[in-house]
Amino acid sequence: MRHYLQFRDFTADEYEHLFRRTRVIKDRFKNYIAYQPLADRMLAMVFEKSSTRTRVSFEAGMFQLGGNSIVLNTGETQLGRGEPIEDVARVVSRMVDIVMIRTYEQAIIERFAAHSRVPVINGLTDEYHPCQVLADIYTFVEHRGPIAGRTVAWIGDSNNMCNTWLQAATLLGFKLNVASPAGYELEPSRAAGVARAHLELFGDPLAAARGADLVTTDVWTSMGWEEETDARKDAFAAFTVDEEMMAAAGPEALFMHCLPAHRGEEVTTEVLEGPRSVVWEEAENRLHAQKALMEYLLLGRVET
Repeated sequence: MRHYLQFRDFTADEYEHLFRRTRVIKDRFKNYIAYQPLADRMLAMVFEKSSTRTRVSFEAGMFQLGGNSIVLNTGETQLGRGEPIEDVARVVSRMVDIVMIRTYEQAIIERFAAHSRVPVINGLTDEYHPCQVLADIYTFVEHRGPIAGRTVAWIGDSNNMCNTWLQAATLLGFKLNVASPAGYELEPSRAAGVARAHLELFGDPLAAARGADLVTTDVWTSMGWEEETDARKDAFAAFTVDEEMMAAAGPEALFMHCLPAHRGEEVTTEVLEGPRSVVWEEAENRLHAQKALMEYLLLGRVET
């Protein structure tokens, strides 16, 4: 049994397998070819943080693979009344085949996984968002080929997405340029020991984007930090991804955003809706990449 709690939980070889399976599964979906290897399997989705893309992609994905899903919101379960997460894991994992959790602290999902009898997937925590970066990298591969040896520019807050991109860079062999304003930089403990071939830190976002193969960003204020919205708008004012920044990037550079996007803040409308933007394909690929992920966690390597 395997869990998927951080990007580094899988090897580079396993990611190559997942990218191949994502392509196969997506092609079948686009050609209306039914593929239901998870018939009679049940996915439990536990939400302590609200979601649009995560819920729809997992729920639709499990249905398309032949299985079913159940949604558990904190306020509707005993979690909201203080039942230990370990007890919830012991009970829920006896009733379903796989669990996806979207929560706050990484420790919560790790505690759940430690007491689960079935695979657990991180649908998002404050520290990591591996399913999103899995879909993002697949989207890059789909448009531009292997990501090894490329440069990804992360512009903005050093949040869960940034942390996950860093794990991906070291594992899959590309470089991550991180540009954040003072006070919002990547935590030193995460950067410690990472070779410059995989990570370079910038105070100037234009310099970070220069020559990059992919420019990506996220909202300036993540869920749970809403009280900092005004301060963050001031701090990040110079970190909007605009046409000048994309012009500084490589001639075939793509733009990504995990969504939802605040047009005019972290990205301009012109870039988000422009020819280099692949945000809508990126969003759709959550569906297909997560189907490949669930197939792998429940069935192992499938090559058909």
